[in-house]
Amino acid sequence: MALELRARLRALADWVEPGCRCLADIGTDHGYIPAALLLEGRTGRAVASDIAKAPLDRARATVRECGLTGRVAFRLCDGLSGICPGEVDAVAIAGMGGETIAAILEAAPWTVKGEYLLLLQPMTMQHILRPWLQGHGFRITDERLACEGDSIYTIIQARPGTMKPLTPVQCWAGRQSQDPLRGEYLGRLLEHTGRALEGLSRSVQPGALTRRQELETVRAGLEQQLEEWKQWQP
Repeated sequence: MALELRARLRALADWVEPGCRCLADIGTDHGYIPAALLLEGRTGRAVASDIAKAPLDRARATVRECGLTGRVAFRLCDGLSGICPGEVDAVAIAGMGGETIAAILEAAPWTVKGEYLLLLQPMTMQHILRPWLQGHGFRITDERLACEGDSIYTIIQARPGTMKPLTPVQCWAGRQSQDPLRGEYLGRLLEHTGRALEGLSRSVQPGALTRRQELETVRAGLEQQLEEWKQWQP
């Protein structure tokens, strides 16, 4: 039996190599990630956690329907608060804002003290999450993009360690890559920063000028990354 995952979840799940002892899926909702990974033999066990009972009930139903009863532990908890250090090898956090993901990791300082694999799929605030990871003892080891419907999603792979400091544009867009979706992704970020700059040009709020200068730097970096990406295309 196989379980088909949506594009953004598939891109995340594909980073779990066979041999993972146990994976934690935080904010599991329907439990699709742990069920798929168990069916594919990528992990031996899984922990599915959620802050609400209803998503956990949906996850239990998924696990039962896939014939995986007994291989997934269910935890009603906030973030990683119900998971013990050393209990898992990998942590998946998908479908939340970047600030929320950072808060979950900050509340579980044990994640930076081992060899944990972090698989993160922020829906928003990536420019907050990336520098937070850098400043709290994590290194971003890879990123990939996935298209689902009209949206392009970023999946971040991170581990404990240090990394080269991020530039302002890398906080927003990650490090440069030849990902086939990269051009469209950068184009959308340019549109977003353009709209933000237009709004800031009319703002009289304190700090608006500083914010505008910061975004101008980001926009210039995005334009440079887009030109580089175009040069790589056949």
